[in-house]
Amino acid sequence: MRMIFVNLPVKDLNATKAFFSSLGFSYNPQFSNENGACMIVEENISVMFLQQDYFRTFINGEIADPAKGVEVLNCLSCDSRQAVDDIVAKALAGGGKPWKPVADHGWMYGWSFQDLDGHVWEVMYADPAAIPS
Repeated sequence: MRMIFVNLPVKDLNATKAFFSSLGFSYNPQFSNENGACMIVEENISVMFLQQDYFRTFINGEIADPAKGVEVLNCLSCDSRQAVDDIVAKALAGGGKPWKPVADHGWMYGWSFQDLDGHVWEVMYADPAAIPS
């Protein structure tokens, strides 16, 4: 079984955990401690939020500054347009910032925000029955 762990540096781990908890995500205590929190996206997909000082122990060079450029696009799928709107609305209400406006392509619908550390999160829904062939 393969798993994916997206690792992101954060300034305030507790604030990050509270922010993403308000969006409906939970954490795996087996991979969480005072240095990091393992947010469960799906059974085999997790996001590791790591305190910046701890994150530095895994990298060479400097941590990218999301205020100066985008280091990664994180995209989460949803099961409806309403779910997209709900997650982004919660993110914005919880202190996130808008990133790009709604993109409605008919068969695909998306919206995006920046989290408390400036990481970009795209949230999208694609209607499998309407995907152009």
